[in-house]
Amino acid sequence: MSYCCDVLLISTLACQIADCLDDDELSLLAADTLLLSDALSAIAVRRSITNSCTNSSPTTDNTTCCEE
Repeated sequence: MSYCCDVLLISTLACQIADCLDDDELSLLAADTLLLSDALSAIAVRRSITNSCTNSSPTTDNTTCCEE
């Protein structure tokens, strides 16, 4: 249950931030952090694919999985 500490920390942080912002500011921050989260997820996926292609052997038709 080590993940619970992260959830509690994030929830506490969200409550503290919400206390400091009005409704419009809070909505904008929520939208911006969602965009940041999506962008970071896309970067992580691309890194994972690049790393797996770099570490893999060529396929049977003498091409690699990461042809550009």
